[in-house]
This record gives sequence, C-alpha cells and structure tokens, in this order.
Amino acid sequence: MINREWHLLSRPVGWPKPEDFALVEAEVPTPGEGQVLVRNEYLSVDPYMRGRMSAAKSYAAPYELGKAMQGGAVGEVVESRAEGIAAGDHVLHFSGWREYAVVDAKNAVKVDPEAAPLSTYLGVLGMTGLTAYAGLLRTAAFKEGDSVFVSGAAGAVGSQVGQIARLKGASRVIGSAGSDEKVKLLVEEYGFNAAFNYKNGPVSEQLREAAPDGVDVYFDNVGGDHLEAAIGSLNQGGRIAVCGMISAYNDTEPAPGPRNLIRLIQTRGRIEGFLVADHYDLQPQFVQEVGPWVRSGELKYRETVVEGIENNLEAFLGVLRGDNTGKMIVKL
Repeated sequence: MINREWHLLSRPVGWPKPEDFALVEAEVPTPGEGQVLVRNEYLSVDPYMRGRMSAAKSYAAPYELGKAMQGGAVGEVVESRAEGIAAGDHVLHFSGWREYAVVDAKNAVKVDPEAAPLSTYLGVLGMTGLTAYAGLLRTAAFKEGDSVFVSGAAGAVGSQVGQIARLKGASRVIGSAGSDEKVKLLVEEYGFNAAFNYKNGPVSEQLREAAPDGVDVYFDNVGGDHLEAAIGSLNQGGRIAVCGMISAYNDTEPAPGPRNLIRLIQTRGRIEGFLVADHYDLQPQFVQEVGPWVRSGELKYRETVVEGIENNLEAFLGVLRGDNTGKMIVKL
C-alpha cells in the first residue's frame, strides 16, 4: 500500500510558497512493539505550524527538512502491537500531514466516535477547545461580570473563548473578525454582544464603540493593532492572555510593539502569554464542563472542511489567510 505524506523541502521566508513543500509517496510503515498503525481520517491544520517551519528557536521543535511534518490527527487503528489499543479503535495523535501513521501507543489517546463526531476531537473537544478554556479561565483569570474582547473571534479558539465567557457570566463579549459575514455569525449564532470587521476601520475606534465601558479581559489571537487597541481600552486590573499573534507570523522583519504599554502602569494591567501544553491538567475539568454544553447545543461550533490529502497545504495556507470559519479540518 502507498502512503502519501507532506514534506517540508525548504524553510519559508515570509509567506509559505507551494515549492517549499512536496506531497511524497512512501510505503505504509509497519508498527513495532508498543506501537499502532493508524489510518488517518481527519487532519488538523493550525497557525502554530507556521512557526515550526522556521529554524528559529521556539517552544516547539522545527519541522525537519525532507521528512513528514506533524500535526493533530484522528483515525482508525488498522494494526496494533500494543496493549490497551485494538484494531478498530479510534485514536487521537500528532502524526498528521499523512494518510497512515505509526504511533507509539503512549502518545495515542482513544476517542469514542459514538460520543461525538471524530472531527470534534481536533477542535471543540480537543486542543483548540482546551486552549480557549485554559487561556480564558486560568491565564486571564476570568470572573463573572468581566467584559471580554476576543480577536480572531470567528476562529476555532476565539469562537469558543467568547461563548465560554458568555456561558460563565460575562457582562459583555466583543469579538473582531475579518468579514461582515463572520461578524454576523458572532452576534447571531455565537451570542456575542457586539462584533466588528477589523477591515472596516481602525481597530481602536471600533473597539471603543463596541465596548464604551472598556474591557476587563482581552484574549489575543492576532497581536499588532488589536493588542494596542485592547491596551487602550483596558480597565483597571485588566488582564490580557496572549494565545497567538497571527498578524506577524509571516513578517520578515520584527513587528513593532504596542506604542501604549505605559497604560499598563495606569491600569495595573497584566499581559501573560501561555501554551496549552502547560495546562493539560485542566483536561478532565474541561471535558466535564464543556462537553455537556456542546451536546446540549449551548456552545456552538463551526468547522471548515477541506477534502483530500492533496489539499492539506492549501487548507493550512487558508488558515493563515483567515479563510476558515471555526476549525479548519482536512478530511481524508
């Protein structure tokens, strides 16, 4: 059998180009002792993957040139040489960007396709969901009555941040997005109190109009002018959780920082970055609290599904462009 997998051929400078990658055919690997062979059914593409394409030192090791890239994936076990996992089981793992993967059983998590659609284990009930939960509740120390601003609010993480804040008693939830259609989605389906299209005018002005009483919590997925605007509208004791800064991921020169950091002195504000990997202890609590909201329909989610391994790269580039509404998923 033939296994198709995406390799990184050269490290992108600025925006990734198709010639930086190749879809390569290889033999389907054979599992060793303690391993399982998985036929991937859904693959995840996420903004953080852009950083792994660079050789710069970061929180995750760079992708190796000439080898298959990694990412979240969920699929069916077709062969097992490990106790506790049998052929026919479904598992979540991080050997994506390929059709078949050999995975150490210790790095595979069994999931139940009867409890929820398999794709949700890559999004609303997976890493992106936990990212939203941990960043809002632990890093930003959200409390009932807070006013919350979320950038990239129609994305996989941002859409859950806003809804979790609303469900836990936020006084006001504001989101920014890149199209009028997404703004409408945030207000009419996700229950945001206000939202704006950041392409329609200065973010600082639109935020002040949407949040005239300021914001207590800002969940940052974008950076740049959004971060500066949030600092400008931050209330006393406000908290900013930095999850991502997608506006700068393809910059070839250092992006300028916010020009108004002095306001943090006046507001006694706090900015803190976080990684979901540091908060996996919250996973049981997250599933226990968020799972029922998903099943009841109180917490809604969207997925943008691209079909075919041959379109995996285009799906990733689409995330960087903001083409997706909710979680971007590749279905094999």
